[in-house]
Amino acid sequence: MKGIVIALDTVAGRPAAARMMDGQLDDLLVDPAGDMALPGTVFRGVCDRPIKGQGGMFMDLGAGRTGFFRQAKGLAPGDTFLVQVTGFAEPGKALPVTDRVLFKSRYCIVTPGAKGFNVARSVRDDDERERLLEIAHETVPVDGGAGLILRSAAEGADADEIAEDLAATWELAQQVLADTGTGPELLLDGPDAHGLAWRDWSTPPEDAIESGPGAFERAGVLDALPKATGAEVRLGEASMFVEPTRALVAVDVNTGGDTAPAAGLRANLAVARALPRALRLRGLGGQIVLDLAPMPKKDRRAFEDALRAAFRADSIETALVGWTPLGHYELQRKRERAPVPTDLETL
Repeated sequence: MKGIVIALDTVAGRPAAARMMDGQLDDLLVDPAGDMALPGTVFRGVCDRPIKGQGGMFMDLGAGRTGFFRQAKGLAPGDTFLVQVTGFAEPGKALPVTDRVLFKSRYCIVTPGAKGFNVARSVRDDDERERLLEIAHETVPVDGGAGLILRSAAEGADADEIAEDLAATWELAQQVLADTGTGPELLLDGPDAHGLAWRDWSTPPEDAIESGPGAFERAGVLDALPKATGAEVRLGEASMFVEPTRALVAVDVNTGGDTAPAAGLRANLAVARALPRALRLRGLGGQIVLDLAPMPKKDRRAFEDALRAAFRADSIETALVGWTPLGHYELQRKRERAPVPTDLETL
């Protein structure tokens, strides 16, 4: 099937969303099992105990949840303030949280403590930028104690839809920021898989959206899952194996049947182009180590350029760390998504 199809379904009772592009699985979101707090969740947190030597602070988030706040300088146990979950924690570890609370919606981001109205840099047309700023000024107060960023999704969108989204997001932010409680408490749930799909994916025509029970089957998602989320990723003659461990994600590159002198470089360039999608579909983050195919050191720059270009188009923050003494290449990727179960197609 040509074009984009979005499927909204449930997997083992958990919200799940998939984006098919020209018959291939391009993106996949699956909520984690249990009641784990999702990224974007806002808590009223209470400082519990500092972590000596790390400059961090464990925080009581209520209901048995613990957060880890990195910038603890000047804080003391008992201090209370709003925090937001920034990613998923490894099993048995505290939730990563920040005091830079943001309220993100489809067309805007409300930024408490950073006043002013701005438009995403990717919106380059001056007339469109002026239109978006005009909508913002007509919808929310300039001196409302917070700032506003118009996201790139607002470019070309209907003015009434943008205004409605801005007003709702602004009102939600004001309600949360007006909190005057004292104990640890959950104040705002982060978006689930369906909410993230609506917020971050471009919307296709209505007839290209499948929702409800059986949506994954109707959209061809179930047939694409084993190939898209299995350990092996075929890259023509070459292949890579993406295998998460408790400590890191290992990526092993093989040239396969290609025995030409440039086989290593060709395989590594193919990996550079395919890696963002492979990590995105599997929901993988943290430390990533690439065991690349052998290639001359003079070809490393070409590989780095291809890798940098591929991740520039990816929405998840990824730092390209560099080469190790053994010739491996390391990356550090934000844990913005929950890992997708390897047996998802059987659930």
